[in-house]
Amino acid sequence: MSVLRHDIWQAQRVAYLARVSPWAEERTARMARGEKHPVYDFLFEYYSWRPAHLLRWTPGFGVTLEGATRDDIAWAEFVPSDNGLSLPASAFPEHRGSYLQWAVDYLRVVLAREPSFACLGLHEWAMVYRDPNVRHPSVPLRLSRDETNAVVDSQPLCCTHYDAFRFFSQDAAPLNRYPLKRTSTPDHDQPGCIHANMDLYKFAFKIAPFCPSDVVADAFEVARFAREIDMRASPYDLIAYGFAPIEIETRTGREEYVELQHEVYLQAQPVRERVREVYERLQASAA
Repeated sequence: MSVLRHDIWQAQRVAYLARVSPWAEERTARMARGEKHPVYDFLFEYYSWRPAHLLRWTPGFGVTLEGATRDDIAWAEFVPSDNGLSLPASAFPEHRGSYLQWAVDYLRVVLAREPSFACLGLHEWAMVYRDPNVRHPSVPLRLSRDETNAVVDSQPLCCTHYDAFRFFSQDAAPLNRYPLKRTSTPDHDQPGCIHANMDLYKFAFKIAPFCPSDVVADAFEVARFAREIDMRASPYDLIAYGFAPIEIETRTGREEYVELQHEVYLQAQPVRERVREVYERLQASAA
């Protein structure tokens, strides 16, 4: 166990809360008003980690917080020690060992894989392709139905992420280059993918409180940026929410999307490395 002095961990907690509180509070305020947001709600609904969870600070495992009491730390996994509270790796649930092994293997292979920037953000378009239903019924489409379908018809679908592909319309799914399945996720996910980069947030909070909160915040920031790019490139008109479209139906828009997708990749890679390192240390320490 490493020991964090009382003043140091308190300062770290204050800094973390200052960073994430605006994200959590804007979501809470929207919920109180009964408002929906087609971009940012995804980060709390699809990933199902509530604002209250995001506001719980942790230094991660293998750390003793000098002078800490139960009133200081919201996580029940911390145990009393001689001079504060500690989170030993042995507190990680034994029954989750198989998940830990799968995640370590997955994170390693995706980190090492060559990024691809060829999808052009067509997944949201494929979700409404020749389908009367839309995922955001309160937001209008930018183009007509026929024009929206024509965009999909004009470009190859090469989505590599199953959790985007599974929402493709019935007519769009057979058009994808890869017949994706849940079980083949590690065979196709790659670090240029907008959704695979958003999912780093899921991997970070899924082992909370064993993953340090600063890693969770870094992953959330990547997810938020990626989600903005994702929806700006979608067929939805989000001008009313302050988001200018990335018009992937045009050559200029496709070039803009690839450039921004590359920015997401560059921001995500060091976070992916940190998440992988936390998982590997936890696996080794909990064994």
